Amino acid sequence: MRVHVVSDVHGNVEALKRAGDGADALVVLGDLIDFVDYHDHGAGIFGRVFGPDAVGVFARLRRDGKPGEAGAYARTLWSGLSDARVTVEEAVREQYAALFAALPAPTYATPGNVDLPALWPEFAGDGVQVLDGAVAEIGGLRFGFVGGAVLPPGMRPPPRTAVFRAYLREPEEYDAAVAALPPVDVLCSHAPPDLPELTYDVVARRVEHGSAGLVARILADRPRWALFGHVHQPLCRRLRFAATECANVGHFKRAETPYVLRW
Repeated sequence: MRVHVVSDVHGNVEALKRAGDGADALVVLGDLIDFVDYHDHGAGIFGRVFGPDAVGVFARLRRDGKPGEAGAYARTLWSGLSDARVTVEEAVREQYAALFAALPAPTYATPGNVDLPALWPEFAGDGVQVLDGAVAEIGGLRFGFVGGAVLPPGMRPPPRTAVFRAYLREPEEYDAAVAALPPVDVLCSHAPPDLPELTYDVVARRVEHGSAGLVARILADRPRWALFGHVHQPLCRRLRFAATECANVGHFKRAETPYVLRW
């Protein structure tokens, strides 16, 4: 059995079309949308709406600015549009139409934080199974899926009126979703386990927030694999923790190469 796994696609439709070549199934661990493109400031939804100069300022503030400064700058830009939420949703729908059309059958997918899960049923065809807090059997192994990312400590969930409502979950709620899964052979999530080697981004020079619940499940159940994305340039892409092979299967937008499971 051969399964390809990707995460952090961020709008790379052409690479996604090839992601399942030679595989019996494709697993997608979220972040399909290209919202802010930090490599090509003119791309992504933010760049298309406001231009590359605005993305450059936003990227600098997110990297070097004070807490909340990047968000305040973005809100100022969005407030200049007549209906920012409609503008964003139209752009997201356009991306989803192309991205879901690129997925082969069968595909098993869970959303990331840069996704709008409520729209997924509209675009997922018969060959695409959307899973979040659920299990699928693939080639005789049980794959458990938990979507979204962990809300950083001290940060409030995005308001329902936000222009783009990222799929961020309170740590307690996220870890409860992980704990509710039955025992699995492959633990699939967008967020990483809360281990420093897996959560530190060496380019952004900051720690992303991982899940203590994923660590607990690995220690308790010792699945064969724990697969995830979210951290684009991790300090460590793979490590063995307890008896489990932990692997960051992104950043597919740039790498364009799926992670391969064989058994």
